[in-house]
Amino acid sequence: MYEVTVKAGFSAAHQLRYYDGKYENLHGHNWTAIVTVETKELDKIGLGVDFVVLKKNVADILSRLDYKNINEVPPFDSENPSAENISRWLFGELAILINSDNARLKRVEIKEFDDCGAAYFE
Repeated sequence: MYEVTVKAGFSAAHQLRYYDGKYENLHGHNWTAIVTVETKELDKIGLGVDFVVLKKNVADILSRLDYKNINEVPPFDSENPSAENISRWLFGELAILINSDNARLKRVEIKEFDDCGAAYFE
């Protein structure tokens, strides 16, 4: 098995509904997404997953959140835009594009700060 990992960033605001504290107020982050794909075999040139293609897929999905108030973007207009929920959402959107007989999306981590974040995997 092989693992291929890419990192991407986006800037966005959010507020945590029902949070008892300052994070219930609208605030922003320079978010980081870390995506790991697992592959069984390498292709004829020795790649498990092309970094360029994977990064483009991640960037295309994250562009829906970039420079937005995440609370106004479905499904976060009704679901709390926590790092946990965003990681699960990105996982679901990417799995549709990535998963095949050879490759499987393994893990998506969303970091709000360098020292804290949440991950989703199945």
